[in-house]
Amino acid sequence: MFSQDVCRAHYDFVVVGGGLTGICAAMAAARNGAEVALIHDRPVLGGNASSEIRMHVCGATANMQKPDLSEGGILHELMLSNKRVNDSYNFSIWDAVLFDAVKRQERLTVYLNTTMFGVKTEQGMVKEIEAYQMSTEKRLFITARFFADCTGNGTLSAFAGASFRTGSEARSEFGELHAPEKSNHDRMGNTLLFKAADRGHPVPFVPPVDAMHFTEEQLKYRKHSQEIPKEILESTTAEERRMLFDGYAQDYGYWWIEIPGEKENIIEEYEEIRDQLVRAVYGVWDHIKNGGDHGAENFELIWVGMLPGTRESRRVECDYMLCETDLLEGHKFADAVAYGGWHIDNHVGLFKFDQIPSFVYEVPGAYDIPYRSYCVKGFSNLFVGGRCMGASKLAMASSRVMGTCAIGGQAIGTAAAQLTRNGKTNVRDVEIAALQETLLKDDCYLPDHINTDTADLARGAAVTASSAQQGFDAKKVISGVSRRVGSEENAWRSVGLAENGETLTLALTAPAAVRTVQLTFDSNFDLEKKITLSSRRQKQQVVGIPAELLKDFDVILSRSGETVATKEIRGNYQRLCRVCFDGVRCDTVTVRALATNGTPDARIFEIRIYE
Repeated sequence: MFSQDVCRAHYDFVVVGGGLTGICAAMAAARNGAEVALIHDRPVLGGNASSEIRMHVCGATANMQKPDLSEGGILHELMLSNKRVNDSYNFSIWDAVLFDAVKRQERLTVYLNTTMFGVKTEQGMVKEIEAYQMSTEKRLFITARFFADCTGNGTLSAFAGASFRTGSEARSEFGELHAPEKSNHDRMGNTLLFKAADRGHPVPFVPPVDAMHFTEEQLKYRKHSQEIPKEILESTTAEERRMLFDGYAQDYGYWWIEIPGEKENIIEEYEEIRDQLVRAVYGVWDHIKNGGDHGAENFELIWVGMLPGTRESRRVECDYMLCETDLLEGHKFADAVAYGGWHIDNHVGLFKFDQIPSFVYEVPGAYDIPYRSYCVKGFSNLFVGGRCMGASKLAMASSRVMGTCAIGGQAIGTAAAQLTRNGKTNVRDVEIAALQETLLKDDCYLPDHINTDTADLARGAAVTASSAQQGFDAKKVISGVSRRVGSEENAWRSVGLAENGETLTLALTAPAAVRTVQLTFDSNFDLEKKITLSSRRQKQQVVGIPAELLKDFDVILSRSGETVATKEIRGNYQRLCRVCFDGVRCDTVTVRALATNGTPDARIFEIRIYE
């Protein structure tokens, strides 16, 4: 008789959901010392950014309108790894980059094809989850000190009994400027994307399914051809036109093929919505190909998604609910651990043909996201991250984008590791200042925060360089800020590269047993680096590794003028680089820059030194 295999395991931290939020949460926790499990119900990682859905990563830069707000940390590291191997924007390669990153991470166990379907709680604590791994037919019972709900739908939180919200809050609840007078169940919908290729000759199209039929009048507010009707140009504002047509590419589309369903719970309708989306995608393409001249005669579909990307479902009640006012007024929070900057982007769906597909309210600069918005109300050991974090409908319309979700995930994972190290059992016992300092150390930007790490020996060092461009002097590497902010460059740049290299030397205040020299290089935040199917977004990028990154360099430790240790780094392609030693006692640290990935000068934003 068949006996189902049962597996029991315990971890410090369990993350449910392997999108970019979950990946960053799991990797951050593991890197900071926790034993971690990542549970994901798909065969590939990445969620909406995976090859199954193929949405590119948006974030606080608002499509590079605010490049100084580019997300750093683990997300940026993954993007740079992808740039090294994936010049053709192949989503299968991107899948492999994510797969390799989690599989190589020490202290991280990954369960793919694994669906969580049960949660055991006790007095406000998640004690155990039950899951099934389809590929191995294993039944899993997993316990942990802390859990993170990175499912997108808030599934773990809902199963645990946490309170959650759907639809829009009434204006009176948070005093939000753009909220409706009364609460409602309006929500953003799900989308299937597609990719087409120009074959250089006419390609006929016959729909393979019972496709929906659309008229030019129905789609007049949804850009789907090279030409923009004059009547639309004349009847819309500049901001509305930007949202109507921004991101348009004949070969990649379309985010506005979006269906929100009709019932109160969009999750219950997922399968029905998927079926409608299949008919809608092929119907839109049929209209483009066979419903008049749309400039697509030579285009052929080469990929159509079958797994809808979801924008909105549950939002979990947390200790603090981020709201639209926080975004529009740029509220500062003492417990800020992440930030956003994407506009408030509130979609209406495909079938509201008389409206533009999204109503947008600009966010000035960046806004803080407090730690409390990741702590599930009523639970002591449960975090929530991603689009289902603690936020109002309007705040979520900005914070839902994957770049913002990912850095929030890294904050959650870093917090879980700190709590584990300190023997805590409640997420509210985190040491916020220490958490913020760790995030900065791990290249997560926090606006208006600088490096104050007392363990960083570089902060008190005397810094000199073999050469420096005007405005990029050597002392910039200990300014406490590791990126350009406004007019402040915060970086050292050499005057060219001499044949024997350019040097940056830090003389310590006293001899120390150095174990780590941490360098943050320039990866050029002015250029996009995301995986994307959009030819327009691809044209915003430069092929390959960013030219500004230092490629070859030496780190030299000296004492009393004598070299005591040297590490040679060749072929670097990352912005954050840690060079490790075995506690070598020295009084001077020198970085010798030998070659970049293309620029004629060496560039370093920050150097940290640790015993």
